[in-house]
Amino acid sequence: MGTTIFERARPAASVIDEALARTRQAPFWLDDVAPQTSRPRLTADLDCDLAIVGGGYLGLWTAVLAKRQDPGARVVLLEARTIGWAASGRNGGFCEASLTHGEENGRRRWPREIDRLTELGLENLDEIERAVAELGLDCDFERTGAIDLAVEKHQVDWLRAEPTNDDTVFLDAAALHAEVDSPTYLAGVWHKRTNALVHPGKLATELARVATGLGVEIFEHTPVTGLDTQGLSPAQGTRLRTEAGVVRARKTALATNVFPSLLARNRLATVPVYDYVLMSEPLSAEQLAAINWQNRQGLSDLANQFHYYRLSADNRILFGGYDAIYHFGARVRGGYENRPESFRRLASHFFTTFPQLAGLRFSHRWAGAIDTSTRFCAFFGTARAGRISYAAGFTGLGVGATHFAAKVILDQLAGRQTERTQLEMVRGRALPFPPEPLASMGIQTTRWSLDRADHNEGRRNLILKTLDALGLGFDS
Repeated sequence: MGTTIFERARPAASVIDEALARTRQAPFWLDDVAPQTSRPRLTADLDCDLAIVGGGYLGLWTAVLAKRQDPGARVVLLEARTIGWAASGRNGGFCEASLTHGEENGRRRWPREIDRLTELGLENLDEIERAVAELGLDCDFERTGAIDLAVEKHQVDWLRAEPTNDDTVFLDAAALHAEVDSPTYLAGVWHKRTNALVHPGKLATELARVATGLGVEIFEHTPVTGLDTQGLSPAQGTRLRTEAGVVRARKTALATNVFPSLLARNRLATVPVYDYVLMSEPLSAEQLAAINWQNRQGLSDLANQFHYYRLSADNRILFGGYDAIYHFGARVRGGYENRPESFRRLASHFFTTFPQLAGLRFSHRWAGAIDTSTRFCAFFGTARAGRISYAAGFTGLGVGATHFAAKVILDQLAGRQTERTQLEMVRGRALPFPPEPLASMGIQTTRWSLDRADHNEGRRNLILKTLDALGLGFDS
């Protein structure tokens, strides 16, 4: 087995120690939003036309779009903690066009639909860009595109094989270094239209602001403990139980992401995989010039255990990825967010990528749980005679795809047959994960196999080939 560039060119331990010395354990994006007006808890029973469970992007887009479609509807959103607290405030802020976690994953699963799914993904990103302008969302939206990076020789051939056009440009080493300068870069492909950057915390709080302005009632610190339809006709809807009251909703949208589903059928449909992130202090003009990152593209390398990174509006570098940690029992726990070995590894890889930035410090470190599905992208469904709709399993690409998913949910709840609802991707179900201990054994074995592939010029072993044949995700 070979070694990777991050093992061949490690920075001194003192550089890592200094960079992490005064790092705050908290998501930068949530620290960087203006203090929010406290939203009420639910304190009494109420009736509504649409109840939404979850105050992340999916729940917020569903609320905004529902009120824009029917301004007279009573829409209630119930959030267990605070708006954007979970994945929507912890991600990298890459708003990607892909609905299928990349063209290869989509083509393997839905070959007859992939061309249209690609078009729908681009249309969805265009719609988000228009919504940012029309709704006045102050969320640092930048349509910069993103560069796929080859940092090992075999990855250059992968990039050369990609079709190119005006919006997809191959960059050899010299052209790539003119865009972003790192000694690790061998080649790249710049996808100029398929990615935008946003400030995750601002996007969540701005969507909540717009939703409230449209008349959506948002209740925070109001976890939903259960739902039932006993004794209710489909027209009467669903009861959602909370600690302080019952919400009787004619229609219900479940947008609970990685947290245990309120529907038993979906309890094994996702697993939480923890992703780790560092945020640097703002770069000086001299530091920014040293890496020559003038066009502000999003960046990610092509390894199975890949890194993603980007500039913030104030020229900090977010650097995340590589480690993807699953904990036995599919638990979501705050204690899992502080993993010193992951943060040290990220810092090491950061300074391997940009040795000219030695001396730069990290201001924030954090982690979040990704709702990983076996199809590696979102799945959709309805329950209780169509009175409930849901989407989950975005597997790290929810910033953009949740807007599309919100439209699917509203179509399904209204009983509308649209192009979206008739897609095979929407109508099919993701295979469930096995129960423990099989889930943990399978995930850890897969992680080991992916690491081996990264050390063997990308060659996939029998385990990964078998998972590919079964259609079980884990391809990046």
